[in-house]
Amino acid sequence: DGGNFTRRFLHSGIAKELDHPAFLAGNIQPKDVCERVDEQYGRSAYGSVKYSPDEMYWIGYIYRYFAYTYEYSSARVYRIVKPKELRGLFMPYHTIDPAQAVDRILEAKGLAGYDPADIQRQYRIFRTIRLGN
Repeated sequence: DGGNFTRRFLHSGIAKELDHPAFLAGNIQPKDVCERVDEQYGRSAYGSVKYSPDEMYWIGYIYRYFAYTYEYSSARVYRIVKPKELRGLFMPYHTIDPAQAVDRILEAKGLAGYDPADIQRQYRIFRTIRLGN
């Protein structure tokens, strides 16, 4: 179940590691992330709703993007927007810039209107990611 995996992942120890910018210097594969989640919570056959690989990729990308650019923990981002909600936004949002997608999600939830320091913080994070500094 895509939503079950996402919930477990976003509350996992590996997600906490990924929330820290030092993660960007490492090399972890998606298979390793899945194994770490299974190690922490055990394998699950819970749920019957299967997300497509494209949906899972986009949902994961949006969660990571949101967490990095707003410097929020994965768990905090999960509290703001649930996987089922993101799945419903996949078709209309998956082709737009992730920044626009997150802005629209925040606006729809009445959480838009962050101060200009957010833009500077996001720029600093992107520069770090791109330049590896």
